[in-house]
Amino acid sequence: MTGIKVTAEAIRAMKGRGEKIAALTAYDCPMTRLLDEAGVPLILVGDSLGMVVLGYPDTTHVTMAEMEHHVRAAARSKPRALLAADLPYHSYETVADAVANAKRLAAAGAEAVKAEGGVEIQEQVRAIVGSGIPFLGHLGMLPQHVIEEGGYHIKGKSEPEHQRLLEDARALVSAGAFAVVLELVTPRVAKELTQQIPIPTIGIGAGPDCDGQVLVTPDLLGMLPWYNLKHVKPKLNAAEQMRAVVKAWKQNVETVKS
Repeated sequence: MTGIKVTAEAIRAMKGRGEKIAALTAYDCPMTRLLDEAGVPLILVGDSLGMVVLGYPDTTHVTMAEMEHHVRAAARSKPRALLAADLPYHSYETVADAVANAKRLAAAGAEAVKAEGGVEIQEQVRAIVGSGIPFLGHLGMLPQHVIEEGGYHIKGKSEPEHQRLLEDARALVSAGAFAVVLELVTPRVAKELTQQIPIPTIGIGAGPDCDGQVLVTPDLLGMLPWYNLKHVKPKLNAAEQMRAVVKAWKQNVETVKS
């Protein structure tokens, strides 16, 4: 895909060719540009920005205005990658709200939108796609439901959860989603879903058999040492390196004589 603008259809087509999809999050212009220059085909302005940028305890506090602000920043880098954005909590409860807010994110620069759920948002998804905005699904552990579910739990362990995930995935396919994120889904069920549906599955903490993988970029780079996530092994210790550089610079400032 080098040099060619990545579209939602291009991401979907990667499954048929057996090409793995690497996706990462970005919340501003410089990081979006860096990820794009590294060749990442799918960049998500995730509502994870609530925790990793804004300091909220979870994603339920993120507003549409905040999402628009960060989408605009990311979009200014004009990435070759497909730039997708999360519809935040309570922004897609009705079909009318879903379409209106998807259009707001698209106007800010998003080229696709993502929302959590399956059967219960099928009509919202159908309407968003019908309005001309590509849709990325999200099943499994749903961060916007963390309060009502009492935490983050792996999904697909029980047979009812297994069947519900299958039903939800088929609903998203029927509604026109081009791909679906599977978060904290048991590897066995994630593999089954990947084999059964025609659109790509993009896993996060869902085993190695999905059509792709997505991570929160600060987690990958080791920029958040205050959190210990089981499904992520940082590939860089950026936080410690940043501390060391700042300390060395500070010491130099304090010791240099006028």
